[in-house]
Amino acid sequence: MKTIFTACYLISGMLTFAQVNPDAGTRLSGTKDSTAVEVDASYPGGAAAWTKFLQKNLKADVPIKNEAPIGQYQAIVLFIVDKDGSISNLKPETRLGYGMEDELVRVLGMSGKWIPATRNGIPLKAYRRQPITFLNTSADFEIVSKEPFSLLANTDNEITVRARKIKPEAIAINVPGGKVTRLSDGKFLVRVSKAGRVNIEVVNSKKDDKLIGVGSFEVFAK
Repeated sequence: MKTIFTACYLISGMLTFAQVNPDAGTRLSGTKDSTAVEVDASYPGGAAAWTKFLQKNLKADVPIKNEAPIGQYQAIVLFIVDKDGSISNLKPETRLGYGMEDELVRVLGMSGKWIPATRNGIPLKAYRRQPITFLNTSADFEIVSKEPFSLLANTDNEITVRARKIKPEAIAINVPGGKVTRLSDGKFLVRVSKAGRVNIEVVNSKKDDKLIGVGSFEVFAK
């Protein structure tokens, strides 16, 4: 069965990492006193211009092209806005792979000159942090959890699995390193002991556990 994927990304706010606020980064000054930076570094044109730049240049389908499981992934890159407004020292803070950090670094690197941070009108170097959330979904199957693509460690997490052209009673799942309890057709309890990432394999139990697809979940400490 050919799997049809769709992708998008969410521009996360820099200060709170909220997906609704596209500010251009958390300011982390180069001094011990973070309040010393009176004016933060910013992208020319402000938040709206920055959002437009990312929407135009960021490739949302990078994880799909690199065969990432369906899921929600937040890639984060830390970088410096130098005194002259140039961008340097782009360093991924996440290690999600599938080309996501590389894509974010690529786009940040082509963003041009910024407006540098200043103190008393004097330009200074400042750090910024940019998160981007990539979202992969499939037209062939879906995995629904209480919080999208999220589980709690040491907790029985209820999930519902649906697959196109496959009856619910034929659907089964495997969770490496985790425990699975079937509640009913297409409904399961998943229990994982450690925080981190875990893959949930969706299989067709009527066809020798033929793999339907894989979903990647972030497991959070309870």
